[in-house]
Amino acid sequence: MRIENFELLSTLLKQRSGLVLTKDKAYLLETRLMPVARKYNLANLDQICDAVRTRQDSAMIADITDVMMSCGTHFFRDKKPFDLFSTKVLPRLRAARADTKKIRLWCAACSSGQEPYSLAMLIKEAQETLGGWQIEILATDLSEGILAKAKAGIYSQFEVQRGLPIRMLIKYFRQNGDKWHMDSGIRSMVDFKPFNLLEHPRALGQFDVILCRNVLTYFDQPTKAKTLSHMSDVLAKDGILYLGLSETVRGVSEEFKPVPDMRGLYQHADADL
Repeated sequence: MRIENFELLSTLLKQRSGLVLTKDKAYLLETRLMPVARKYNLANLDQICDAVRTRQDSAMIADITDVMMSCGTHFFRDKKPFDLFSTKVLPRLRAARADTKKIRLWCAACSSGQEPYSLAMLIKEAQETLGGWQIEILATDLSEGILAKAKAGIYSQFEVQRGLPIRMLIKYFRQNGDKWHMDSGIRSMVDFKPFNLLEHPRALGQFDVILCRNVLTYFDQPTKAKTLSHMSDVLAKDGILYLGLSETVRGVSEEFKPVPDMRGLYQHADADL
C-alpha cells in the first residue's frame, strides 16, 4: 500500500472513531478492507482510497470504519469483573438506590452484544432481590451494522462457547439449526443505540455503572483523557467505571482512581467507596 493511502485511511479512522492505526498495524487494512473493496466492485485498497478521495461515499466510509472498529468479544469476558458486579457492585447499588429503586448501566462500545447480555443475565439471576426495581441497560456502539447483530441476539456455536456457562446457555438460549437465539426476555432488557465515543454523552443521561472495557487501548493519550472526562461527567458521584484489565487511568486522567481490591474498576477521584 502506498504511504499516502495509509495516511489517508489512518487519518480517516482517527477523525471518525478515535482509532489510532500505527504503521506496524497496516496489515489490518489489507485483511479487513478487502471485503469492503469487493462490495463496491473495487480491486484493491488503492482503489478504495481513490474512491474515498473522489466520491466521498458516506456508505463506503461508514463500512470502512465499521470493519476496522469491530473487536472480538465474548460472554462474561475476563469473568472476574462480572463476578464483582454480582457480589460487590450490584449489592452496593441496591443499598445506595433503595429510595429510587432505579439503576442505570451503560455498555460503551458494546460490539455484538455479549457484554450487555451478560449483565442482563446476571440481573435476571438476581431478580428475587430486585422486585419492583427499574434496571436500565444502555448499550452503544459506533457501528450500526454490529448493533443490528447485537439486537438480533443470534450467535454461533463458537460464540456461545466462549465464556458462557452451560447452565446459562440452556436457560437463556434456544437452538435453531447451527445458531443460538437469545431469550426475548433478556433481549428486551437491553436498549441498543448508535453512539460515537468522540462525542459527549450528556444526552444519554446519568449512569450508576459505565463499562468501557478494552476500548481506550485503541486511542491516543488526548483521546483517552477526553473520553474519561466525558464519562466522569455522566457517572454518578458514587458510580463505578469498568475498564479493561490491561487499561488504566494512571497518567491519563486525574478524575478517576482505582477501587481498592477490585482490579479494572474505578471511582471518582473524590469518592470513597
